[in-house]
Amino acid sequence: MQTTVALAAGPFTATEHEFVFTEVELDDPRPDEVLVRVVATGLCHTDLTVPTMLPAEMFPTVLGHEGAGVVEAVGSEVTGIEVGDHVVMSFRSCGACGPCGAGDVGYCEQNILLNYMGMRPDGSTTMRRGEETVFGSFFGQSSFARHSLAYADNCVVVPKDLDLALLAPYGCGFQTGAGTVLEVLKPTPDQSIVVFGTGAVGLAAIAAARGAGVETVVAVDPVLARRELAEQYGARTVDPTEEGQAPVADRVKELTGGGAAYAIDTTAIPAVVLDAQRSLRARGTLVALGLGAPEYTIDAIDLLSSGKIVRSSIEGDADPKQMVPELIRRRAEGTFDVDHLIATYPFERIADAIADTTSGKVVKAVLTW
Repeated sequence: MQTTVALAAGPFTATEHEFVFTEVELDDPRPDEVLVRVVATGLCHTDLTVPTMLPAEMFPTVLGHEGAGVVEAVGSEVTGIEVGDHVVMSFRSCGACGPCGAGDVGYCEQNILLNYMGMRPDGSTTMRRGEETVFGSFFGQSSFARHSLAYADNCVVVPKDLDLALLAPYGCGFQTGAGTVLEVLKPTPDQSIVVFGTGAVGLAAIAAARGAGVETVVAVDPVLARRELAEQYGARTVDPTEEGQAPVADRVKELTGGGAAYAIDTTAIPAVVLDAQRSLRARGTLVALGLGAPEYTIDAIDLLSSGKIVRSSIEGDADPKQMVPELIRRRAEGTFDVDHLIATYPFERIADAIADTTSGKVVKAVLTW
């Protein structure tokens, strides 16, 4: 079938992200695939970062991995999903390896192949433009498109009465932030958390923490509007650029009574990650979530003298089949309040959405057809 896509024609740079709207031929769904008419797709930092890392021969490609839409066709082997269902699409996992069997689907042994290589596991691609191969299958969906080929393992059926534009970010960004709190850290109310970088992932973490009853949450961000959003959740805030103040780590320690039990970094800025480590109390845990810098500097003296833990997390260690419905449930009961973080843009305004997100004007841009 013919469908419209926002095509990345070539590699991106840190500041240049060009998308071209064009028609492509999309395969009919195979027995294990699901055809989704995309209604909305969240714009994620990963969509802008991964194309700076891909080799030129993996372009043109179609990105997008926070898609939500309506099922139009299902393959003969697909169960649990029917035509007409509303779904949120997330990342893929094989379901058969050791980590998948243990419930750690984010650490699937086939993660790179299934989510990043631009093709099906058998090496075939799903899209063409004339005689030109178009790479896709990004996170098993490539949802910067009017139609997406996905799979039963990365489609989560959601209630039809909910706004898909509000649910699209649950497939990655909101899931990652909230999952890091709920699945990785699992704080008790008296354990403090500091979040460095209050974009979509960071604010989702703050929303989940406060919704779970964590009393002391600190947000560190240079953007006033984002600190104000964090304050609306009841977080205390630190402006790392404020002159004449003590070092960031010292200010966090003062606000948390000697250091945070947990820290989350969403920035991928090495100096910020270092501040996050130093903001912890003894035996505290830092979870690094940001994608960008190839290396981080760790304060070895601080680490070895305090028993601190520095680790990462893929998608907040969440299983979308469980986490997406759980976050929808928390949203309904008022303990995961993130709707107001979303700004919608028609897909043809993708350049504006990118500019507004990178400038800090909006927290979470969602593109709609």
